[in-house]
Amino acid sequence: MILFASDRPVTLIGGGPAPADLIARALAIAPVAVGADGGAETPLPGGAQVVAAIGDMDSVSDPEGLRARGVAVHELPEQDTTDLEKCLYSVAAPLTLGVGFLGGRVDHHLAALNALARAAPRPVILLGTEDLVLACPDTLALDLDPGARVSFFPLAPVTGVVSEGLRWPVKGLAFAPGGRIGTSNAATGGRMRAGFDGPGMLAILPLDQLEAVAAALEGQE
Repeated sequence: MILFASDRPVTLIGGGPAPADLIARALAIAPVAVGADGGAETPLPGGAQVVAAIGDMDSVSDPEGLRARGVAVHELPEQDTTDLEKCLYSVAAPLTLGVGFLGGRVDHHLAALNALARAAPRPVILLGTEDLVLACPDTLALDLDPGARVSFFPLAPVTGVVSEGLRWPVKGLAFAPGGRIGTSNAATGGRMRAGFDGPGMLAILPLDQLEAVAAALEGQE
């Protein structure tokens, strides 16, 4: 059920490591801020404020304080999904960036990647301090500099069906958790295209590619 809809890109703020400069970079692209549970109480740079909080609210210290500031608080007490999943299924936006979900506890990090894969084909990018991660659409198309790192990591069995502009082509290769993975690939320069025969493949690129990836992903929605 959609609880919050925006015609502008949204930045989700999680309760994990969320440096102010990374939040600011996300907000420059996705200026509408939504808190995932306790992430709603994270101070935002430049006077920005969250407009909604979504989650089971077990990490929010003062929900009434949020409401008093005009934040729409949506408490979803079920425990079958994580707070990130609750947000991804409850927010409708042309693009969603997530800060505060990668890094920190390993189990939280893995749960965030699982949520990302499950939310496909929604246009979602999770940001860490060094890398960004997204679930590959049917075909991921980016303009990249020669040597730019492009890693692929499967969370489900998939086979490459499109491969252009990669040092090591992925077309025809079968990937799977516990089997073949595709980390530390690299762009040859210009247009890079990679596609797989089903959902479940994550793409991992350096954070300096954020603006290009965000523009491409929003354009493919």
